[in-house]
Amino acid sequence: MLDKVTQLLLVEDDEDDYILTCDYLEQLDSHTFNVQWVSSPEQAIETLSKNEHDICLLDYRLGASNGLDVLKEAIANGFSGPIIMLTGQSDDELDSAALDAGAVDYLIKGEMSSSRFARAIRYALARKDVEGERVERLKAEAENRSKDRFLAHLSHELRTPLSSILGYTELLMQSDFSQQAENELGVIYRNGKHLLSLLNDVLDLSKIAADKLELTPSEVNLDSMLADVYTLMRVSVLDKGLALKFESDQALPLVARLDATRVRQILINLINNAVKFTDKGEIVVKAWTQHVDGTEMLFFSIKDSGMGIAPEKQQLIFKPFEQIADVESRSVGGAGLGLAICAELLSRMQGNISLHSEIGKGSTFTISVYPGDISGVERQVLNFSSAPQLQSKLTPSKVHGRVLVVDDLRDLRMLVGHMISSCGARVDYAEHGQQALEKVRIADAYKAPYDIIFIDIHMPIMGGKEATIELRKMGYKGPIIALTAATMKGIHEELAALGFNDVIPKPVDSSALYQCLQDYLVSPENAPQAKDIQVKALSEKRQRFLLVEDDDDAAQITQLLLESLGVETVIASSCAQCLQILNHDQQFDKVLLDMHLPDGSGIDLGEQVNERYPELRLVIVSGAEPDPKEIKDLNIDRVLLKPINLGLLETLIS
Repeated sequence: MLDKVTQLLLVEDDEDDYILTCDYLEQLDSHTFNVQWVSSPEQAIETLSKNEHDICLLDYRLGASNGLDVLKEAIANGFSGPIIMLTGQSDDELDSAALDAGAVDYLIKGEMSSSRFARAIRYALARKDVEGERVERLKAEAENRSKDRFLAHLSHELRTPLSSILGYTELLMQSDFSQQAENELGVIYRNGKHLLSLLNDVLDLSKIAADKLELTPSEVNLDSMLADVYTLMRVSVLDKGLALKFESDQALPLVARLDATRVRQILINLINNAVKFTDKGEIVVKAWTQHVDGTEMLFFSIKDSGMGIAPEKQQLIFKPFEQIADVESRSVGGAGLGLAICAELLSRMQGNISLHSEIGKGSTFTISVYPGDISGVERQVLNFSSAPQLQSKLTPSKVHGRVLVVDDLRDLRMLVGHMISSCGARVDYAEHGQQALEKVRIADAYKAPYDIIFIDIHMPIMGGKEATIELRKMGYKGPIIALTAATMKGIHEELAALGFNDVIPKPVDSSALYQCLQDYLVSPENAPQAKDIQVKALSEKRQRFLLVEDDDDAAQITQLLLESLGVETVIASSCAQCLQILNHDQQFDKVLLDMHLPDGSGIDLGEQVNERYPELRLVIVSGAEPDPKEIKDLNIDRVLLKPINLGLLETLIS
């Protein structure tokens, strides 16, 4: 049985030829035809213009008219199907003219009973199908491009005002005024961060839907990654009066090949969900390996003692924008995107996610990821735990000095820095060992050396071990404290031999950190004044940035944040103004380029700046991640994703 009836229009002014043509069409067993017959050029043009037929057989002679004129006008009016020209006699010139006018074939009526006629019909219809598929594909690609442009624009438009909201709030929270409105500012800041989190979720989901999300697996120290997640989550867990445990019943590989950023994102999302829906009890994270179809996979389970999820709702929660429809879920907020993103990410990691839950008893989410070949990797057992009673209320003694915290994870870096600054010390930050070396050189040049350095062992670009060796070669005499989850035998001796003074195990415990500060930093009353920052010296060598931003609020808050970091900031609101400023003044350490400007794009402006002033270092400031291909050839120092905050801007100062 044929699936589809082919709609055919026959334009023929001779009734006998019409009948013969219908007879020949009936003999074609490859298609079933529904034939509509018109005899005049006017009827033909009107009918073809409706574009309702799959194919048209068009006679060349229509009384006194020429079929070529009908052909041309029909195509001009939008007919998209194949047209086969029919004629009573062979004519090479006519053949060529018909094909030039848009016909797909040219047939002599005397050949219509032959295989040539059948082949012409089949080929014409097949061509139409292929062309239709091509058009649909091009349409889909155009829609995807439009969607990508829209998402990029949406990202920029949302992130820019968020920069102002979070930036001004951050400044106010650092001021004396914050004591008068501490709660109100906290509400603004928390909700701004929540809005940013939702935005990131929406953009992640859109990237997944458009198949634009790229994973970047690399060799990851598993113990360090899990310790970092534990440190970050412990604060919110303990604040709610819950216990948090990380356990492994078996030895885990020390190194796995993963996209660490995405695995952290998944674990943090699942733990956050557990915290939201658990009012008392504990959250237990377990890790193990297990062979699945001959492949050793890495598993994690996140178990809570919360409200549980009804069976009929358990599949829905992995779909975008779905939440448990009850009072409890509505009270904790969210867009219902997190679990959907986790599921999609895991599917791209050759993994999976599953759920076991009982109402009133809690839920257990289990995830799996492919860790690469771990058959020959050294292994150890992990066990991190904390309980509410262990949350130290100890207020450490005030200390004085300058501290450098080096860690590639911004949230962890800022958390450790916050604990240190609460004791009275001044904190600077670096993302990796190489940046730490540069900051130490600058500090020494200003006669304001760091009194102590806390440095992560495992980081990209340059790890803590390599950095410590270089620091000692440079002549740094201060204490260097390793932050590491490594617990292998002999690790302390190894680190001491490399130049470390002490080790703080990950997850970072506040009491261990406070004790370290007490051991190595001098109290304020005895601290030598020579170690204070020489503000005058710094001001004489202030860095200068050129900020190119057309949004007045975003420009103003970025300028204020940079000025609070001691950076002189000049603002340009367009490409033209930027080039005009640079024409008279190139004494800038960095040029910060917004991606969307009223008279051009940041990429185009960057190309012009590169061409005219190749020594200037450029920073892209964008609401959406730029295409790496677009910025590959530019002298780009860094890409900052809006909203801009103090932590991000600090990374630019070196």
